Amino acid sequence: MRLSFLEPLYAEPGPFASVYLDTSRDVEHPERAIDLRWRRLRDALARQGADPPTLTAIGQVVGEDADVPGPHGQAIFTAHGALVLDGELPQPPAHDSARYSTLPDAMPLVTQHLPDIPYLAVLVHYRGLPTAETHGTVTVQAEAGVWPASTVAPGERLHLQVPVAEWHDAAVRLGHRLDEWARHQGSDAVIVGGNDWAGNVLVRRLPGGLRRRTVRVAGPAPTDTGRALLEPQLISVFHGRPAAHDLELANMYIGRRALHGAASEGLAATVAALQRGQVSALLLNHPPLSSLRLWTGPQPSQIALAEDELRSFGVRAPHEDHADEALVRALVGTGAELVVVPQDELPLRDGVGALLRYTDAGTP
Repeated sequence: MRLSFLEPLYAEPGPFASVYLDTSRDVEHPERAIDLRWRRLRDALARQGADPPTLTAIGQVVGEDADVPGPHGQAIFTAHGALVLDGELPQPPAHDSARYSTLPDAMPLVTQHLPDIPYLAVLVHYRGLPTAETHGTVTVQAEAGVWPASTVAPGERLHLQVPVAEWHDAAVRLGHRLDEWARHQGSDAVIVGGNDWAGNVLVRRLPGGLRRRTVRVAGPAPTDTGRALLEPQLISVFHGRPAAHDLELANMYIGRRALHGAASEGLAATVAALQRGQVSALLLNHPPLSSLRLWTGPQPSQIALAEDELRSFGVRAPHEDHADEALVRALVGTGAELVVVPQDELPLRDGVGALLRYTDAGTP
């Protein structure tokens, strides 16, 4: 998973206020409920030392996602009285939380974006007899998305209506258009739902490479819910499924580790590689790592297991931070990716490993 969407978080130094809040409106008196939740979090931040301008900056955007339907949440980050990032959460946080710390508490936002699968969803609707003489139209909706973030931030959507007598020929042209779209999006899968006959016509006319990545699902009549197209079906298709890119990186790690190649394992070795900017992808078993602590300096690569180590590098005033905060900043700052893998599929010492850009004699 690429973390470039977090870059605004690290453009300025902290301290940061990080807030995770359930802002769903499928309850009675939702605005009042959200306000009460925010009051509790605001008091918690104040006790942690957050200044009034920082609290005001958060309060100004809490609940501004009123146009997002269904269950969801907000992740809000501020520093020095200014909003830094306001992100939508595909699911409400398990618990509302607020943290005032040197680094932003970004790992919960990252994990809500996993498995980060790019896809196309296509809903084909037609009612009637599938004959060329039948009057009527085939209605098509198609949407590009990245699962699960697209549930609350749907992507570009295509709308198309075709006379049923022209559907066979139109499906060929649409198939090529979808293929080009999927290539541009880097889609792992194409989910096709809706009417059996019209949907099957389209699937049979998709280019071969795209057809092999296509999953047929049952789908409802076209509606505009404001959520991702075919969201219930996407949940079923993508449950427990990793992104193809992340799976490729995990397999690459397994191969390199077996050959003692450009890979590290364990927290100490991985932190040392992050210090040198060697990590191309960090692999984790159990995010977040809030129970662990690391020492950090002003720069992303200034990360260590012990305070003295950073001082020996010339860092004058190291900070002890949550490990997940320090690791996410190091990954974003060095352009590295994050791959979360279940422990039963790829057990890692200390729950941490890394693919390296290069190796040298100093690599542990």
